Amino acid sequence: MTLPVKTAIRVALPQVTLCAVSSVNVAATLQALETSLMHINVAACKFFTDSLLVPTHPDITVVPIAPIASSWAYSDFLLMKMVDHIDTSHCLIVQWDGHVLDASRWRPEFLDHDYIGASWPQFADCHDVGNGGFSLRSRRLMELCRDPAFRHHHPEDVAIGRLNRTWLEARGVCIAPRALADLFSAERAGNINETFGYHGAWHMPRAIGTEDFWRLYRDLDDRSTIRHDLANIMKQLWAGRGGLMRAFRLMFDQIVFRGKR
Repeated sequence: MTLPVKTAIRVALPQVTLCAVSSVNVAATLQALETSLMHINVAACKFFTDSLLVPTHPDITVVPIAPIASSWAYSDFLLMKMVDHIDTSHCLIVQWDGHVLDASRWRPEFLDHDYIGASWPQFADCHDVGNGGFSLRSRRLMELCRDPAFRHHHPEDVAIGRLNRTWLEARGVCIAPRALADLFSAERAGNINETFGYHGAWHMPRAIGTEDFWRLYRDLDDRSTIRHDLANIMKQLWAGRGGLMRAFRLMFDQIVFRGKR
């Protein structure tokens, strides 16, 4: 399945490496990379995974790594290891449940910052940027994350955007202001009709259409990641033919997941 292209524009970003890291939902992650490449022309695109796959897209390079067995391992890889593979000034990170939406919404000032991701509406202390699931970060920032004085923490975006933000800014790191972050990406805040990209499975039925989302969801090998937003996703999938069946399937999958914990 190919996700829909919402704009004919493809912006050139020679300063950026597009990256994803995953051992689960590999097909969906690969699809997120492919969709992003429909909108952006980057210096390189790298998929870090232990899965044995050969991408059909000529611009995607698979970089073999040890299995990412937990979310903690994911954070550790981003904070400690990925920088060794980045030769550009910036890295754009995507996950299976997010991708570039519209190249016409790219702003050159995004690259003026060392870190930018969707804002966190739950924080009111100005340390509210941002989500790492769809994020742009500089190589300089990534090097600082390996400094012994950097306090490692999971999730890695909280380590950057909150726990170590003051320390990073004292070393010249520039984290984007919230207003710009909300133009870059939508997660818990922001509007996918206005942003360059997004992160979050609950946005996907609107971003790619309910039918395409359902096909993507049915091919996931780890469906547990939607459990926190189950009600929101069910509401979107309820409408239309087969909505009742889909709602029951979503509930069943989450019950099975909880039973395996």
